[in-house]
Amino acid sequence: MNEAYNRMIQQMMESGQEMLKSFNPGLEGMKAGSFDKLFPTMPADLMEMWFGKTFNREGLDARTRLLITLAGFCAQGALAEPQIKLTIRHALEAGATEREIAEVIWQMSMFGGLPAMRQALELAQAVFDEKKEGSS
Repeated sequence: MNEAYNRMIQQMMESGQEMLKSFNPGLEGMKAGSFDKLFPTMPADLMEMWFGKTFNREGLDARTRLLITLAGFCAQGALAEPQIKLTIRHALEAGATEREIAEVIWQMSMFGGLPAMRQALELAQAVFDEKKEGSS
């Protein structure tokens, strides 16, 4: 990311914090980056039921659908940080490997660009690290 982009995001976040403060002073310290932690990872059998069998019983399994979803987020520029992290957690739970997730991200770099690939790989690594810390 370039400096101008980082400044714009920072200003947007500061503006959002000011709005929260004016709406409800108790929300002043809330950090947007933690939204992804509010949603737990669904168990693999539940994801398979919802994503793999409900929408298209003869089609794709949950693992494949989640990898495709991740590809879409990367192609859009990897701007949806909480959604990317949640999708990666769900993909891991549905049976995807870290290597498969990285390959999807790398493949999508030609569509979303190298900055998007770098951002998505950093998000993926953070999820992989969280998972390893949680299993220790």
